[in-house]
Amino acid sequence: MVHLTRRYRISAAHRLHNESLTPEENARLYGKCNNPRGHGHDYALEVTVAGEVDPRTGMVMDIGLLDRLVEREILDRFDHKHLNLDVDNFRDRVPTTENLCLEIYGLLASNFPVWSVKPEEEPEDTGREDSAAGARLLRVRIEETPRNFIEYEAENGVPPRPAGTAESGNAEESEG
Repeated sequence: MVHLTRRYRISAAHRLHNESLTPEENARLYGKCNNPRGHGHDYALEVTVAGEVDPRTGMVMDIGLLDRLVEREILDRFDHKHLNLDVDNFRDRVPTTENLCLEIYGLLASNFPVWSVKPEEEPEDTGREDSAAGARLLRVRIEETPRNFIEYEAENGVPPRPAGTAESGNAEESEG
């Protein structure tokens, strides 16, 4: 089994705040990350797929296919957005990096197999889909700050459960 990891950048703002908590509880739990105006991060997103090397292509999967999937499902949705205000996925959920990681994994996993993501100009019979046939989503890792990394890898290939609402996360180690 070979792992292929691709790195992307997401710039986004968020506020860690749980409406079911008191202002004092939010301030204690989230500290400076509870700033009413929010704050931003330049996240580093790593997406890892796993599979056998295709003897015909020499690849686990075509990186271009993965790039199109990540652009369509993740970058277009989260990049240069305020997660609390601009992203439906986080209107009722605390946009911790843990929740962001789970959300991204779920969005990507629901799109595997990747060969369904083709550019408009690509004819159906190119055979490019073969370059992803054995690949599966293995892991999503997000670097929030130089000190904070969040990683999710599904057990037995099962994506995370559907997201709940108003979940809290611990920001003790958060740098904002």
